[in-house]
Amino acid sequence: MTLLLGIDEGTSAVKVVLYDADLRPLAEARREKRLSYPRTGWVEQDPVEVLDAVVGAVGELLGQASEPITACGLDHQGESVLAWEADTGEPLTPIVTWQDKRSQEILARLESSGQGAEVSRLSGMPLDPYFSAGKLAWLLEHDSAVQRALDRGTLRMGTVDSFLCDRLGAGFATDPSTASRTQLGAPRWDPELLELFGVPGDVLPEIADTAGGLGVLRHDSWPQELPLRARCVDQQAALAGAGCVRPGLVKATYGTGVFVLAHVGSERPAPGGGLLPTLAWSVRGEAEWAIDGGVFTAGALLEWLSRDVGLAADPAALAEAAGTVEDAAGVKVLPALAGVGAPWWKPDARAVIAGLSASVRPAHVARAALEGIAWRVADIVAVIQETVPVQVLRVDGGLTRDPTLLQLQADAAGVTVQRGLLDATAAGAAALAAVGADVWGSTLEIEERIPSGERFEPRRDAAWRAAGQAQWRSFVERAAAL
Repeated sequence: MTLLLGIDEGTSAVKVVLYDADLRPLAEARREKRLSYPRTGWVEQDPVEVLDAVVGAVGELLGQASEPITACGLDHQGESVLAWEADTGEPLTPIVTWQDKRSQEILARLESSGQGAEVSRLSGMPLDPYFSAGKLAWLLEHDSAVQRALDRGTLRMGTVDSFLCDRLGAGFATDPSTASRTQLGAPRWDPELLELFGVPGDVLPEIADTAGGLGVLRHDSWPQELPLRARCVDQQAALAGAGCVRPGLVKATYGTGVFVLAHVGSERPAPGGGLLPTLAWSVRGEAEWAIDGGVFTAGALLEWLSRDVGLAADPAALAEAAGTVEDAAGVKVLPALAGVGAPWWKPDARAVIAGLSASVRPAHVARAALEGIAWRVADIVAVIQETVPVQVLRVDGGLTRDPTLLQLQADAAGVTVQRGLLDATAAGAAALAAVGADVWGSTLEIEERIPSGERFEPRRDAAWRAAGQAQWRSFVERAAAL
């Protein structure tokens, strides 16, 4: 029996799912992970806690596997980085997550020295603390343990996948989709970008294919070794898990943030409007590319409004409340707890709730939060439309349980919104592993195994959408400047 394993190392949790050869889920395990906020703008995780979460969730699932695992795929939270000792594997730093803003001082220095344009030309990306390069540069410049290890020649730095693979026996390596999120070059490290950011190439992992023979993952507590056959960024895994394996197919994953990717084929794109070129995956040395745009705060906004602000018992209750009112009673919310990403790129922006009056109730704020998320995604879809005609937006992730959000999304973006797998990310990691293990002949075989769910059609006309878009963009400009 063919058994596929998908390991999803996401921002807030590790989820591991066991599938059969047709990508039908058989069992799953989950471990939550904590984020810490030691200073304003800093967002960290404990590398040992993350490693333990992966080991524990995988171990729980392997105890339920009736036969050896045929192929395993690992995805991870793309831009997050850390440093560790090559000799012992011990972390030297926390994981500096993709939401972290501490590198702004270094990026401002690059900009003021006139090097920002060169970074953008070489990488296709704006200078922004979201990407890995600035975080790595900050650790090299400010962390004494990192500096000492560099002097000893024992320093390793990289994204979370390279740390996990190094610690679990698959070697110090990453893949081109991950490299494309670092701003340091892809499918190979770019010497000019490395020099601009001051990152030594020899402390970074080898870049191997996304899918293929990538070694084995092992741990003393596991009953078997795992043949690692795919490794990639979580959003690229979700692109595969949504079945978006041909040019023109577009997905949006609604989790901590919302990330929209459009498959564009084998040629590197040069998207305008603040969107990013990103490598989707590389199989047998052949790269496929995508256009990417991110909303950095979505599920995190609902968590904050419910548990910290106290508007509801939990995010699900908040979303349910949003469906009990017809409109937001004039309230607008800018979802920007981690700045504003594509196509605006305003890292200093803060979340804003505006338009409050005595008649406003928690349900109105909840609806305004969902509307803000939907309009932010519509910002990105509108720019993608200039390159890729978007007819259907395939959606996945925990927030897609809520029909109110999906109807708002269809109305704001003016496209059909179609549910796919709730957890497309782990499924995509497993599916790419099936390709890497030659269980399936190519990535094109993934699409036929992805179920199609409920469709949400736009209920608003183009005039309503144009007026709403103009109001929204005016609000973003004013709110982001506060």
